Amino acid sequence: MPARATGVLAGALALAAAAVWASPDPLPWRQDELIYRLKQDCGSCHGLTMKGGLGPALLPETLADKPDHALVEVILKGVPGTPMPPWDFEISVMEAHWLVRQMKKGAIDDR
Repeated sequence: MPARATGVLAGALALAAAAVWASPDPLPWRQDELIYRLKQDCGSCHGLTMKGGLGPALLPETLADKPDHALVEVILKGVPGTPMPPWDFEISVMEAHWLVRQMKKGAIDDR
């Protein structure tokens, strides 16, 4: 393949990748994965109905006064000295923000 064509292809792929990562919401298949993980993994401590358990409730009314950036930080970095693990190895910043929005509007039961 000529160098110019390779450069054009590389540029097109870079733009496509940037568009996907710049999207405000994860792709639909990833949304399903994130909601499943929230219900199963987070639900094991926060309760399968998110009403609390070992961890606090993750309901719209209990999250309403908490800043999104603080909740994202907890999701990604965990809480040292508690059972809350970090998830930054598997969840991106964008995905954590999306999860916070879903929890705050109670949308996890809609899936």
